[in-house]
Amino acid sequence: MKNRVQLIGNVGQEPEVKTINGDRKLANFTIATNDFYYNDKGDKVEQTEWHRVTAWGKTAEIIEKFVVKGKEIGIEGKLTHRSYDDKEGNKKYITEIVATEVLLLGNK
Repeated sequence: MKNRVQLIGNVGQEPEVKTINGDRKLANFTIATNDFYYNDKGDKVEQTEWHRVTAWGKTAEIIEKFVVKGKEIGIEGKLTHRSYDDKEGNKKYITEIVATEVLLLGNK
C-alpha cells in the first residue's frame, strides 16, 4: 500500500486521448469527488474536489472507448507530482493520479 489511490467520482470533461509514438495511448481527464459535512449551524455543506487523472496504454484505450463527461467511474493508481516552467519562466506544479485500473459505474 505504498503509493496507492482509489477514487470514485464523476468525469468532469470529455477525456483527451492522444497517441504517442504511433502506438501508445495517453488519456487525460478530471474527476470530481463529493463529500459533505455539517457546519456549526447544523446545515449540510457539500464539498467537491477535482482530481487530474492520466492513464496510459490499455487503460487509456478503455477510457477512450467507454468514458464520457458525467460518467461515474472508479479509478485506482498512484499519486504523482511534477513541475515545469511556463512561457514566462515561472515554475508550475502539477499533482495528478496515474490510473492503472478503471471501473465503469453508473448509467451514462
